[in-house]
Amino acid sequence: QVQLVESGGGSVQAGGSLRLSCVASGYTFSRYCMGWFRQAPGKEREWVGSIDSDGTTHYADSVKGRFPISKDNAKNTLYLQMNNLKPEDTAMYRCGRQDGPLCTTLYANYWGQGTQVTVSS
Repeated sequence: QVQLVESGGGSVQAGGSLRLSCVASGYTFSRYCMGWFRQAPGKEREWVGSIDSDGTTHYADSVKGRFPISKDNAKNTLYLQMNNLKPEDTAMYRCGRQDGPLCTTLYANYWGQGTQVTVSS
């Protein structure tokens, strides 16, 4: 079965950086769209960005230029490099997989459990 496990979250001061990882198992990682999502307390889930199976990336305006997404197919791992973090980036971050090679929606069919990111001012 599809399993997604995130890691790399933590507490950081504004302007700092973190790198999140999402290790996938139970399917052929390279063949599917993968995405990152976040949810802050009291707010709806927000799409952060995604990467097609061919490596094409897509980003929300709020993170464009700060949070590059990459993946390593050999390691079945998705990454989110978070730079110049702001307090408003504080949230639970989750990775997700869509049921196809192209990222056609701002949603996921499978989800990891998430990793918390807290940014202090």
